Amino acid sequence: MSAPEPAENGAQQLLVVIDPVARRTDGESVRIAKDVLSAGATAKICLPDGPADFARVLARRGSRRPVVIGDDHALLRTVALLHRERDLAAGALSLVPVGVAVDLARSLGVPTGAVAAARAVLDGVVRRQDLLVDDSDGVVLGDLRIPAPPQTADGRAGGAGGSSVWHTCRSLVRTLVKPVPQVLAVHTHRLRVEADGVVLSDLDEPVEAVTVRSVAGRAEIVIRTSASAELITASALSVTVSGADFRYRADAAVTGPVRTRTWTLRAGAWGLTLPADA
Repeated sequence: MSAPEPAENGAQQLLVVIDPVARRTDGESVRIAKDVLSAGATAKICLPDGPADFARVLARRGSRRPVVIGDDHALLRTVALLHRERDLAAGALSLVPVGVAVDLARSLGVPTGAVAAARAVLDGVVRRQDLLVDDSDGVVLGDLRIPAPPQTADGRAGGAGGSSVWHTCRSLVRTLVKPVPQVLAVHTHRLRVEADGVVLSDLDEPVEAVTVRSVAGRAEIVIRTSASAELITASALSVTVSGADFRYRADAAVTGPVRTRTWTLRAGAWGLTLPADA
């Protein structure tokens, strides 16, 4: 671990990129974070209009340390951009979580309060984080789940907003019509899972779920099959999943369908500024 390096005049040079979703979601937390950062460092404030502008601002950061004010999606976008630039190892990234989706930030040890997170940016230390990189150059910071959780009947990951009236109508109908007994079906998938080239589960053994996460420089794999109550577990540096078309959830994003994908663990691939006592 290491402390953020100050500029020659003693003040840290920051590029503070404020995600547009954060500005719309919680403008007060954005203002507080910006004030704390500007009081403790030389901060250039950038307000990109969207993902393309976000990428351009980040690419022109120069020697300034990037600080993102935004949610998990903004964090993922930033790490993915720096990875594609092959610039993750060159410095450290800082985050002030603002928004609804901050579970990933919390799991990484970033404070979720605006003041505490901004002070960690100024006074914290850089801790190296593992990264899962797939063969399409995608990145995973937290959990990888195969297959992706099923969508709801309206095609969403969860009901919201404009569909609330429809949901209310369906609930009313269910109260008026005698329910038909149903048996909960467990969906299985024909997948071949390999860890460092060793087959853990093959196509002839139906798989219910595969979870992969980085733990202490290794990829930890957990497989749940329909044939046994015992979980299949392994630790490896690479994981390959293949078989019938499948979707997977990497952090907050769902990708697919694909027929094969390999993830490689890169230990300590990127730096994140965290509180010194974390």
